Amino acid sequence: MNTISKVLIANRGEIALRIIRACKELEVQSVAIFSEVDVEGVWVRKADECYPIMGDPLQAYLDYERIIALAKKAKCDAIHPGYGFLSENAEFAQACGDNGIIFIGPKPEHIALFGDKMASKVAMRAIGVTVLEGTDEPIKDKKEGGIIAAKIGFPVIIKAAFGGGGRGMRIVKTAKLFDEMFDSATNEAKKYFGKGDVFIEKYVENPRHIEVQVIADKYGNVLHLGDRDCSIQRRHQKVIEIAPSPRLSDAVRKELYRVSTKAMFKLGYESVGTVEYLVDAEDNFYFIEMNTRVQVEHPVTEIISGIDIIQRMIEIADGDKLKFLQEDIKFRGYAIEFRINAENPQNNFMPSVGKITNYMTPGGPGVRLDSAAYAGYTIPSNYDSMIGKLIVWALDWEGAVKKAKRALDEFYIEGFPTNIPLHREIVRDQDFIDGYMTTNYLEKKLNLFNLHAVNALAEEDQKIAKITALIQALNANKIKARH
Repeated sequence: MNTISKVLIANRGEIALRIIRACKELEVQSVAIFSEVDVEGVWVRKADECYPIMGDPLQAYLDYERIIALAKKAKCDAIHPGYGFLSENAEFAQACGDNGIIFIGPKPEHIALFGDKMASKVAMRAIGVTVLEGTDEPIKDKKEGGIIAAKIGFPVIIKAAFGGGGRGMRIVKTAKLFDEMFDSATNEAKKYFGKGDVFIEKYVENPRHIEVQVIADKYGNVLHLGDRDCSIQRRHQKVIEIAPSPRLSDAVRKELYRVSTKAMFKLGYESVGTVEYLVDAEDNFYFIEMNTRVQVEHPVTEIISGIDIIQRMIEIADGDKLKFLQEDIKFRGYAIEFRINAENPQNNFMPSVGKITNYMTPGGPGVRLDSAAYAGYTIPSNYDSMIGKLIVWALDWEGAVKKAKRALDEFYIEGFPTNIPLHREIVRDQDFIDGYMTTNYLEKKLNLFNLHAVNALAEEDQKIAKITALIQALNANKIKARH
């Protein structure tokens, strides 16, 4: 390491804990921040130093002027933004540099470019990357949008120009539905991103959502760390991620790698990033967006590649060259990540936060759990409902699916409903077992899943929890009796 000896983590939860662990292995000091509802956060205790940021619990992690001031006060060399919150805020990245603090991520101009989905589409097309037919300029006028949609041909998709995560996104299958969907998309975009601008593009029926993890240093070295299949989604938000995609042809895979690394080299990109594509039934692929941050699903890539993505981010920001060549990276096996959320899949996925009264986690070979949860911890209602991420690995796809079944059956969280029962149903579905997944997988499957089986599994969990509690009570009594 050259300059970075102390990092402030401008985030919370499992990603904050993940960054703290990377810092410890690099022998870099870590500084955590926490809102008033995050006082009991495990990452707060694990960091070398911690500082409260009082006020509105959500805005606390978005007030970058206060965060930068804290970083300067704590004498930090750098700030890692994690994902979400300020991670793709070009103004924040620029402000860090202006205050003599290293931003652990891409250059502000690249964050700004890819934060604007229309500008990024134009830029990628200009360097030879195939994009979907659609608009290049922001649209605010509904009448104009309807004319453009008719020219493109239905179905089309309306997307927020300045945002992501499925917000401000609507699929329009017929002209009659356009006005209603346009209003819905622009209103949601205004609510979440402050701007109602949208763009319209051709909608691909039943595609696969494939993304390529790239990594680049300041010296023009650009490599890929393989692909991920993120097709299993609900309302355009990822539910399960797989590395590598189980049914992607070698020819398409190689071309995706070539196009992605070449594009990032031409643009002079630095740090890690994810180039995302839709792949249609004929194996044609189209660029849709670039995420200029570490992804929620980065662990599956780490497992199959052996590369610690967070550590490499810190080293690149510190001016180090990549320590390996493309041919040095050997991909092994399959990894699957399950996002474990505090939500009820039997009640329209309503958030169901609260106190964790019993917590039994899976383990064994090939099982990783990235989470900041523990028994007695209260999941706050102020943030995303994700509790953590269960990741499994095996040498082949069949083994990964079997390991997923076993690990999910071992996972028990009591206190409120979670989506663990849904994941158990998915890994027992024949299409999933065979590796056949498209972005409408859950849309087609939800009503077909055996909810009685889900309930039975939940009841079995309750039995296990009661038996565990009884054993614990008996053991406690034995200890008392000895004394």
